[in-house]
Amino acid sequence: MQIFGVDIGGSGIKGAPVDLDRGDLAQERCKVLTPHPATPDGVADGVKEVVEHFGWTGPVGLTFPGVVTGGATVRTAANVDKSWVDTDARALFGERLGGLDVTVVNDADAAGVAEMHFGAGRGRKGTVILLTFGTGIGSAVFTDGVLVPNTELGHLELEGHDAEKRASSKVKDDHDMSWEHWAHRVQKYLAHVEMLFSPELFIIGGGVSRKAHKFLPHIEGIRAEIVPAQLQNNAGIVGAAMRAAG
Repeated sequence: MQIFGVDIGGSGIKGAPVDLDRGDLAQERCKVLTPHPATPDGVADGVKEVVEHFGWTGPVGLTFPGVVTGGATVRTAANVDKSWVDTDARALFGERLGGLDVTVVNDADAAGVAEMHFGAGRGRKGTVILLTFGTGIGSAVFTDGVLVPNTELGHLELEGHDAEKRASSKVKDDHDMSWEHWAHRVQKYLAHVEMLFSPELFIIGGGVSRKAHKFLPHIEGIRAEIVPAQLQNNAGIVGAAMRAAG
């Protein structure tokens, strides 16, 4: 069975049909740049371009980088235009996609659902936390496989700042940090999250998961097991499709 998944990020909008039996993309994904400012209309146009690239006419699952309640309404917009707040995203995307059946979910929650079902969290009990490092830091918290939605742990305070302003991969790139230097910031963040939640497992997702060997060896003093996401940067697309399938 195939469902279309779209992952909306602060820098790119990417999507593809997903094979839900395998938990993988059925075709090579299409990606367009996220418009700046990332207004509802601009992002919806980008989503339409990605979906129409494949001529898709079935259900579509979409991730959003912020809190999404009721599968529809955006409540926060840290890394996109503030005009998103209180937008009915399901109605907006459904209209822009010509009436297709649309489901909207927090981006990290989608990635977490995919990793728990098909990837690094499969079969794991206890508390598992997926953290995506990209433009910001997204989080998905699971207890015995059950998601606690919209946790947004990237906005915990770390050294007087939003954690994602200290330890996202965008911060690494913006300040041209070495992998080791950045890993020490990630370590401080993980220690803070571990103090609050005592997870058995951290799954590190986002684009940096492809380069886990460059920074994970520099992270020390964390009791929880730390592993890279197996679906890497496709986890959001797969999870979005899973949610759209119900």
